[in-house]
Amino acid sequence: MARENLISNRIKGIGFALRGAWLLIRTESSIQIQIVIAVVMTIAGFVFNLSALEWIVQILAISLVLGVEGINTAIEKMSDFVHPEFNEKIGFIKDVSAGAVMFVSIGATIIGLLIYLPKII
Repeated sequence: MARENLISNRIKGIGFALRGAWLLIRTESSIQIQIVIAVVMTIAGFVFNLSALEWIVQILAISLVLGVEGINTAIEKMSDFVHPEFNEKIGFIKDVSAGAVMFVSIGATIIGLLIYLPKII
């Protein structure tokens, strides 16, 4: 019985995760833009015949940007729920969360430049 619960709980967890990913894609313009960029970069990877290592690094960079953006969205939504009106401390939390997305996005951009600039030039 414990094994069945473990498996059914994992399946439920995957369902919740898929629903959350769909909600992000459907409702958040920043994720929609990043998905478009991810698709473009994936197509570019095929066009420029990336090595296995380049694919790994690119996929990690894309995943990290999307994941941190998802966490940022969750923090923003939770902050708005807990304190709907303007609050300086909530604003600080939201700014720090957005800053984390910026750091990861800058890193992903640098990775993209390191992978693709030598192939273009």
